[in-house]
Amino acid sequence: MALDVKQIGERVAAESGILNEIRHQISRVIVGQEHLVDRLLLALICNQHVLIEGVPGLAKTLTVTTLARTLHASFTRIQFTPDMLPADITGTRIYKHLKDEFMIEWGPIFANIVLADEINRAPAKVQSALLESMQERQVSLGGQVRHLDDPFLVIATQNPVEQEGTYPLPEAQVDRFMFKVKVDYLSKEHELEVLHRMATTEPDMAVDAVAKPEDILRVRRLADEIFMDEKIGEYIVDLVNATRNPADYDLAELTDLIRYGASPRATLFLAMGARGQALMSGRGYVTPQDVKSVAMDVFRHRVVPTYEAEAEEKTSEEIVQTILDTVDVP
Repeated sequence: MALDVKQIGERVAAESGILNEIRHQISRVIVGQEHLVDRLLLALICNQHVLIEGVPGLAKTLTVTTLARTLHASFTRIQFTPDMLPADITGTRIYKHLKDEFMIEWGPIFANIVLADEINRAPAKVQSALLESMQERQVSLGGQVRHLDDPFLVIATQNPVEQEGTYPLPEAQVDRFMFKVKVDYLSKEHELEVLHRMATTEPDMAVDAVAKPEDILRVRRLADEIFMDEKIGEYIVDLVNATRNPADYDLAELTDLIRYGASPRATLFLAMGARGQALMSGRGYVTPQDVKSVAMDVFRHRVVPTYEAEAEEKTSEEIVQTILDTVDVP
């Protein structure tokens, strides 16, 4: 086993160059936001989706479009609005009178990377159009089923729900996102650099496409081979169970603060994310720190506080951090 881990580590070192090159290209346009960039790359490796939340103007959309331009892959941007229909995403049937038949005009969901911009400005009926594509990676329309291309990644941005004109996303859809990443304001130094780079009528946005879909698929297969010890697996399950039964982990004070704990998807995403984090760190094996480093973004939208917690101004992040600080680390 030690030899296998060593061999995997050598392969990880050989493949890490493509991820570093993608990071470098993104950094030519995006200042700061390293955590967001890392989570986008990690989701790409894990073949999962990302929800990004932040107030307008924090380069959420620009970061996603820049990532897409570093890949030799198809990209679509869907601007969500209150008057959208599901057909604006998946497509619709159109009657062709010359042929006297209906034909399907497939929608913008058919791309490798789909940016769902300001996703929570459309009502739940529109959100439902994404459920099948995000989970089964296919679209059913007019009696036909069409599979989406691989890789397929939905990256959604949303404004905080307190802002006017927003709708809360259905829990079933939120749970399909591997990560929910919160984006905050830049530091003073980074914002000054943004000023120097972008405060012109034609800022330099040039990046090179440095990775092909087959490169991403190869890295994904390698991530699946990253070694994870049985104790790490038990630690992941303990973290997830602690969100459902906190009293079993000496966290009785959280029992009345958690309405819903993390779903089984959290267990899978923690394991996948930890393997991907190990790969991005240049290792062929998973450490407990890999699990903890991705846990907040995996749990943030899955641990739902009670009304009592909200009355005490306890956020899901504070609850999750308490769990991470208390559950025994192997």
